[in-house]
Amino acid sequence: MNSEVGQPMGTSNRVAKELDLSEYGIKNVGNIYRNLSTSALYEEIVQRREGLIAHLGPIVVRTGHHTGRSPADKFVVEEPSSRDKIWWGGPNRPFARERFDLLYHRLLAYLQGKDIFVQDCYAGADPRYCVPIRVITEYAWHNLFARNMFIQIHDIEELNAHVPRFTVFAMPRFHATPDIDGTNSEAFIIVNFGKGIILIGGTSYAGEIKKAVFTVLNYLLPQDRVLSMHCAANLGAQDDVALFFGLSGTGKTSLSTDPERRLIGDDEHGWSADGIFNFEGGCYAKVIRLSREQEPQIYECTRRFGTILENVTIDTQTRRLDLDDASLTENTRACYPIPHIPNSVREGMASHPRNIFMLSYDAFGVMPPIALLTPEQAGYYFLQGYTAKVAETEVGLGKEAQVVFSPCFGAPFMALPPMQYATLLLQNIKRHKVRCWLVNTGLVGGGLTTGGERISLPFTRSLIRCAISGKLSQVPLEKHPVFGFLLPAACDGVPDEILRPANAWKDKAAYDSEVRRLAARLIENFRQFSTEAPREISQAGPAL
Repeated sequence: MNSEVGQPMGTSNRVAKELDLSEYGIKNVGNIYRNLSTSALYEEIVQRREGLIAHLGPIVVRTGHHTGRSPADKFVVEEPSSRDKIWWGGPNRPFARERFDLLYHRLLAYLQGKDIFVQDCYAGADPRYCVPIRVITEYAWHNLFARNMFIQIHDIEELNAHVPRFTVFAMPRFHATPDIDGTNSEAFIIVNFGKGIILIGGTSYAGEIKKAVFTVLNYLLPQDRVLSMHCAANLGAQDDVALFFGLSGTGKTSLSTDPERRLIGDDEHGWSADGIFNFEGGCYAKVIRLSREQEPQIYECTRRFGTILENVTIDTQTRRLDLDDASLTENTRACYPIPHIPNSVREGMASHPRNIFMLSYDAFGVMPPIALLTPEQAGYYFLQGYTAKVAETEVGLGKEAQVVFSPCFGAPFMALPPMQYATLLLQNIKRHKVRCWLVNTGLVGGGLTTGGERISLPFTRSLIRCAISGKLSQVPLEKHPVFGFLLPAACDGVPDEILRPANAWKDKAAYDSEVRRLAARLIENFRQFSTEAPREISQAGPAL
């Protein structure tokens, strides 16, 4: 076993020599490439034919059959230390300890004689709450993904002393046998909180790595009274922080990457007694049909050295990209380090937010483009997580939006019961007097089958900028007769008819019918929380 292969020039060999993987049971493997730089990983990716270098420097890779997450293949090991804390059912399927041990030993046997790549890093920018992790991969490009997405350690002595609390094994070519292993398919994502191990196999989709680590933080931090959030965050010139909750496809990355504000992070954050902090050191943005004019900063990241482009079409002769080509998937992705964004917050930390935006892709077309919420209404819609999953962000989704309710705007990654996160959120909102807004980034003027069109990004940006500046709080506000939230009468740069969904519909009777239908679905879905949620939150929903 050679653990010194591929060390970048000028890097101390002590880092590689002191690496001992025997504690994992890893023996008789080939070369161990530990903490390679981005350049060194590029060389390995090309030499191993894992990807192509595109024009201007990004690396282009394919994820094969899996072009999105596989929520049906995710499990949590049922073990004593976490059994009574986990939100069982839905996203957290129990997995027997005995089956985990057998699968793990089969994976160790699979690694015999194979080269592996190791990245030691942190999840969490705040030193008080960061979690040391280790990512062990069989693909060099997956190791670069981990290097981009998590927080790098640049000090050699700190690397030498690194003791991971959780270790991720990502082995796409190792497939499970469902009849033997108890998995749902050949793919699997299994989290063992007791052993601090995450096993990923049978899928090359790199997003499984980052979301598995997010699940870990969602388990650990709320137990320390730190709210873990599936949200983006940015910072204004007046040190005013804004948060953007939402599922993939609702616009978190696009709206938070605002040239007029500094990006803190585009997907995952914590909220402690001292403020917010990013969980990651990079971004993982959807780039299908990315507009150079409307999203210039993200667009430029697709043309940078160090960026990984997943399933983006490339001309193998000219090495030019076609960001509009969805022949492989609608879920094309760019993974890049946050410093690729010129005005990013490098330290990944900021003060308490002044504004929270809950983004919903409304497939009914009846939600307003923006509405002001009370704290209790914010808690209600946070628990509901109403939106639509869009265009193949998960395996099995077609090209049509599917209406879903995803508690905490991220149910697939929440390890604890949703009410625990909602309680922390409501306490923080009230304590820090945060203004909360519901934003429809989905359809206006109709639903999926009644001629609705997606609201334009410039309109949504104008609404959010006016909300942050305080202008929307100064215009007349009208209470919605069914949903109860407040609608602003005007906003610079946005047509008045857009602000009132009813005015954008040609068929007013059809609009009224869809409002009642959506309200009824919200009421019905909230019944699952009725015994836990405080009365003030339960009464904050729509009234029929």
